[in-house]
Amino acid sequence: MFLGIDVGTGSTRALLIDRSGKVIASHTADHAPISSPHIGWAEQDPEDWWRAAKEAIAQVAPNQNIEAIGLTGQMHGCVMLDASGQVLRPALIWCDQRTQPECDWLHDKIGRDRLIELTCNPALPNFTLTKLLWVRKHQPDIFARIAHVLCPKDYVRFRLTGEYAIDMQEASGTLLLDVTHRRWSREVAEAAAIPMSWLPQLYEGPEICARIATDIAGLKAGTPVVAGAGDQGAGAVGMGILAPGSVSATIGTSGVVFAATSSPTKDPQGRLHTFCHAAPNIWHVMGVTNGAGLSLRYLRDTFFPTSTYDELTALAEQVPAGSDGLLWTPYLFGERTPHLDPNARASFTGITASHTRGHFVRAVLEGVAMSLQDTFTLFAQLGIPVNRIRLGGGGARSPLWRQVQADVYNHPVELLQAEEGGAFGAALLAGTGVGAWPTVEAACEATIRPASTVAPANAPAMAAAYARYRGAYPALKNLYAG
Repeated sequence: MFLGIDVGTGSTRALLIDRSGKVIASHTADHAPISSPHIGWAEQDPEDWWRAAKEAIAQVAPNQNIEAIGLTGQMHGCVMLDASGQVLRPALIWCDQRTQPECDWLHDKIGRDRLIELTCNPALPNFTLTKLLWVRKHQPDIFARIAHVLCPKDYVRFRLTGEYAIDMQEASGTLLLDVTHRRWSREVAEAAAIPMSWLPQLYEGPEICARIATDIAGLKAGTPVVAGAGDQGAGAVGMGILAPGSVSATIGTSGVVFAATSSPTKDPQGRLHTFCHAAPNIWHVMGVTNGAGLSLRYLRDTFFPTSTYDELTALAEQVPAGSDGLLWTPYLFGERTPHLDPNARASFTGITASHTRGHFVRAVLEGVAMSLQDTFTLFAQLGIPVNRIRLGGGGARSPLWRQVQADVYNHPVELLQAEEGGAFGAALLAGTGVGAWPTVEAACEATIRPASTVAPANAPAMAAAYARYRGAYPALKNLYAG
């Protein structure tokens, strides 16, 4: 048995699989809501992740012969610990947008082009380093007490094992990793005045980096723990996205289009992230929409609080492709790909008196898919091949959203027999780490099974809608400029 633990944004999930890839047990424990005391802020309490992790693990681990454990989770979050391992303040998480001034400072200090050369990425508010710099400027008393910096899943690993460790894929999203050479960038750390001693030990995804310290939540002391990966890297492993040409489009709270590459492929403008993959000697590029599944949840919670998602999509099914001209731009937390703009704002445009509730729902589904199509547009510009698209997340579980994606991408999309997300990929990394499979690729071959394919049915209508969508951001940008 192999255990995958996914410390997500809204919950922590524990998933137990066997060597065939069969799911033996799983449990999800919800987190407290994101704290956003000011516009653009997003914080969570690491102790709440630990509470949820123990709860989820305790439901699946007891009386099981668990050979190894892998972790994954939301990326970029900044967990600051003192010398005794105590949390110093709530973590600034991936969708926090307050740090644009720190991004500008880094570009001035290092040079934007030089930073991309060193880390394969420009400074963005989402990245861990910019959050550290914000704390240094605004909370110097807390900054002075920092001894260790971790990402969310790595904090849970620390609580399980007592070890400070991180994997290459997760570390790529800190803006402190030399992604090309798979090592910490001393030049960036020194320019930002971040002590190298704060940074955890680096490991490849399937490497054993720690062991369970004491019996806890049904886990036995001494059980090996591999490094794992951030949610996108582990999710890609769980979908078999390891060879060039293989691409996933995943709609969770955020949305990600993820392509494996044999070498680090850089976008000179920094609109795509270039990271190490969860498997050794592989890299990946990805574009990110901050408010993907979050858009549908926002619509439901704000305007249809008594409706289920199934009821909302049933309304949307009555509306033609293109939503009769209604558009949604999903920039609820600013936007990453392709705009790199923390001040971008969400909007409905083209509203008429003829539009119904179903139009608004369908416009959200289409707008999220069109925001992901922006990444496919960049892939085409940079010569990144797209041979196969596999769908993941909530966007793969909705028949309508699957069809919308096939139509918007104008490409057949593939579904898996069981798409279990990042926790499944983390469990495969765990099994690889203890030799159940010789490589991550072999683990995927042994356990991942395609189920069906959805072909485009309304591509011309969605191409016309996408052309209008591309005009919405530049038309509205000046209304929200900081």
